[in-house]
Amino acid sequence: MKQLYLWALCCLPWMSQAQNLPGMAPGSTPNDKPILHGKNWVAITGKPLAATAGAAIFHQGGNAVDAACAMIAATSTMWDVLSWGGETQALIYHPLEKKVIAINAMGYAPTGATVDFYKSQGMDYPPKFGPLAATTPGTPGGIMTMLAEYGTLSLEQVLAPSMQLAQGYPIEAQTANAIESGKGRIKEWPYSKKVFLPHLGEEREGPSPGEIFVQEDLYQTLSKLVEAERAALKAGKSRKEAIYAAYDRFYKGDIAKEIVRGTREQGGLFTEADLANWKVKIEEPLHVNYKGIDVYKLKEWTQGPALLQSLNILENFDLKSMGYNSGEYINTLYQAMSLAFADRDFYYGDPAYVKSPMKGLLSKEYARERAKLIGEKNDPKITAGDPYPFQGETNPYLDILNKNKEKIAALDPSQANSTLDETFLSAFQSGTTSVEAADADGWVVSVTPSGGWIPAVIAGNTGVGLSQRMQSFVLDENLNPFNLPEPGKRPRVTLTPSLALKDGKPFLAFAVQGGDSQDQNLLQLFLNIVEFGMDVQEASEAANFNTYQMQSSFGDHEIKPGAITLREDTPEWILKDLLRRGYKMDFWPKTSGPINAIWFDWKHGTFWGGSSNYGDDYGIAW
Repeated sequence: MKQLYLWALCCLPWMSQAQNLPGMAPGSTPNDKPILHGKNWVAITGKPLAATAGAAIFHQGGNAVDAACAMIAATSTMWDVLSWGGETQALIYHPLEKKVIAINAMGYAPTGATVDFYKSQGMDYPPKFGPLAATTPGTPGGIMTMLAEYGTLSLEQVLAPSMQLAQGYPIEAQTANAIESGKGRIKEWPYSKKVFLPHLGEEREGPSPGEIFVQEDLYQTLSKLVEAERAALKAGKSRKEAIYAAYDRFYKGDIAKEIVRGTREQGGLFTEADLANWKVKIEEPLHVNYKGIDVYKLKEWTQGPALLQSLNILENFDLKSMGYNSGEYINTLYQAMSLAFADRDFYYGDPAYVKSPMKGLLSKEYARERAKLIGEKNDPKITAGDPYPFQGETNPYLDILNKNKEKIAALDPSQANSTLDETFLSAFQSGTTSVEAADADGWVVSVTPSGGWIPAVIAGNTGVGLSQRMQSFVLDENLNPFNLPEPGKRPRVTLTPSLALKDGKPFLAFAVQGGDSQDQNLLQLFLNIVEFGMDVQEASEAANFNTYQMQSSFGDHEIKPGAITLREDTPEWILKDLLRRGYKMDFWPKTSGPINAIWFDWKHGTFWGGSSNYGDDYGIAW
């Protein structure tokens, strides 16, 4: 990372992208990756092989839901910072019903996972790794529910690519090196060691890049799902009923029994009832309107509403006149996000247990009051507001809120720790993957699946890596009274797919990996397109900034007031302006985040796919 004032002022490619300089048509600027143009379909995700899986499903006549399910399954099999025991959350545009549907396939806390239990283990937060970090598996149920309800193909067809991958595929350097670097922890769990470390005792015990990586246990588990579907079809069941027969085998049959046995053997809390009682929820998403565009996010069991709150706040400013990534623009966005994320940190949680004040939080009136708090300089003491009066209620947690405000007001901002060490950044921006798919019939899918990243505990002889999502709970109600662990409760997660409609038709499908940075990058992508006229690929590669003035959702849930990551070619005059405004800066070569997005060109009846130059993400269009 470079230090302040070391940049050549002539290196400003992003300025021309943003402003569409005279003589340069939109879309003609030199991006690292080309736009994906398609007439029939688009499939984008975190690994090229997984995008190929989506393309294969489209070529078989599947719709965007079928293709998205195949890509989720493939990325889970390839350990693209997730596994089969993780969680899946999606937004689906249903072209016949002309509405956006939300899929909640987040696992929940198992029996015995309580505040008192974790505190009795000497923990300040649930652990980052291991069997006690695991929520129940959600991804298998998410895939099968989406496929059964909105897909067209069989489970066998959709799982075929991932089953081939499980039989052996050339592993990428990113995953292979993650296994090797995490092998110390992997050796603590016998079933993980069996799968991940094929060269035990050698200098490199994990697979090498390009080596054929075989997962026989996972292949057998997927085969059992296909067997259940085949048996149901043979018995005269419908396509939908047959898929749910496979669902039941995973959550109530022999697969579930082995997951529970293997997890408990390694110190976990799962019971068979935990898996049997868990259900995928099909929900109504939340949305706000920003300048005629309806933006949809999942409910407050994710961080998604923070993007909606940010848009409501920013609607009170003339962002375009500020100029893309000017000091004033960055300062305004930074504080708007700080206000929204402060509310996220205090009020968001599983609405099935404690109902968050979302009506007030998403009201335009509340946003106008929050917008008044944005000043010329950054405020490191921003705290959660009180949205309850904006929905005609009294805040039941006012005492805690006021106590927190008094505590923060007493802090000396100069003493705030804003150092961005590697451990903090690794936790804050923990990756996952994203999946975007659309087809000519009008189906659109945006997904941010995650959980079960390396190093993961594998549940017995199933090949299923378990989630680490329990760490997103807190154990102190003063931090968030809505997000304390209870058996059956879902943690408030960072995972946050997005869909936007304009004039009642799909406008943009977009998602990104990267922990707490997700809605920051997605907000800036959206504004790049809507306010500054960038095309979807320009917007995906453009220079974003990252703020850390929020509780990290991982590890020790730290907050870094005023800390900001900028792209290293940020001009000197902007750096001086931000320094004057109270920011503590560090710099990266690329700051877009691995964004994947689809923009809908209704004038020509085509798709424009974008995938940033940040990581391995890419797609295929036809």
